Amino acid sequence: MEALMIVAINIGTFFMPILCIIFCVNLVSILKKVKNDENTGTNTFWLTSSFTMIIWIITFIGIAGIY
Repeated sequence: MEALMIVAINIGTFFMPILCIIFCVNLVSILKKVKNDENTGTNTFWLTSSFTMIIWIITFIGIAGIY
């Protein structure tokens, strides 16, 4: 379990900014596509994936802080 937390903290440190950029770019893209009634399937997938990974990393960093 400790090794998993160390991996999660390292992933959070290096990939969190990248995931946040992906999240923001896809959110803006979805908002523009909704305004123009275009297909948002691909952007929704990437938005959901990046959000899930961000929450996963924050959770493991919080768990590592408890121990």
